[in-house]
Amino acid sequence: MRVRSIGWQTDLRLRQLEGAEIIERDDHLIVRSAQNPTYRWGNFLLFDSPPRKGHAERWLKQFELSFPQAEYLALGFDSPSGALGEIAELRAVGMQVEIQTVMTTSGRLRASREPPEAVFREVRSDEDWRLAIELRLANDAPQEGPGFADFVERQMQAIRDACEQGHGAWFGAFRDDQLQAGLGIFNAGAGMARFQSVDTHPAHRRQGLASNLLIAASQYALTQFAASTLVIAADPDYLAIEIYRSLGFRDREHHVQLERITV
Repeated sequence: MRVRSIGWQTDLRLRQLEGAEIIERDDHLIVRSAQNPTYRWGNFLLFDSPPRKGHAERWLKQFELSFPQAEYLALGFDSPSGALGEIAELRAVGMQVEIQTVMTTSGRLRASREPPEAVFREVRSDEDWRLAIELRLANDAPQEGPGFADFVERQMQAIRDACEQGHGAWFGAFRDDQLQAGLGIFNAGAGMARFQSVDTHPAHRRQGLASNLLIAASQYALTQFAASTLVIAADPDYLAIEIYRSLGFRDREHHVQLERITV
C-alpha cells in the first residue's frame, strides 16, 4: 500500500521510531504498538482510500481481528483532499470523524514579537523528562479516563528512547526549573521533519512560549536532520493553527481519522 498523504507518512514514521510494527495488507496497514496497547493512534488500521458503500462492516471486522482486546475503534484513511467518501455507515455505529489540517514550510520559522523570558532548550535529564510527562498530564489528563497516565508514561519513554538514538529531540520552555511548554521534532525521512505534541501549561498560554519552541526546534531540524520540509498537524478550529500560520506554515492537505472510544 502506497501512502500518499505526508500527514500519514510522517505519522507512520513517528510510530516506527516509537517502536511500532507496521504490517501491510492489500488495501490497509495494521499499525501495532505492542509496548503501549492502550495507545489508540499507536494501534489502528489505515486504509488506502475513503470508504465506499458497504465497506463499514468489513473495516470494523478487520479492526476486531487485528486488535481483539481493544476497547475502542480507531480507523484512518488516506485522503489528502479531505474527501470522506461514503461515511454514513461508520457514523451510524458511533464513529466520530476528526479532520486535521496538515501544514508545511520549507523556510526558517520567524516570530512576530520578541521572545518571552524563558530558557528554550532540549529535554535531556531524568528530571527534565519527568517534567515533560507532568506537562502532558496537566494538559490532557482531565479529559481522559483511567489508565491515561500509564499510556503517557509509556509513550514518553518510547519518545525518549527515539531521541537518545538520534532520531529526534524534545524541547522545553523552562522558567525557575519548571517546564511550562514542550514539543518534539523528529526526522521523518525524505527530507521531512515532523513536530509532535505542542503543549503549553494552561497557566502559561498566550505568552509566546510555544512559538519560540517551534523556532528552536525548527532550527535543530534544519541543521541536524538537513530537513527541507517541516510538517505539523493542527485542529482547524483551534487557535493554535493561526500561530502556526503566523510563523510561516501553510495549509497543504487534510488528515482524516475516525474513532470510537468505547466498543
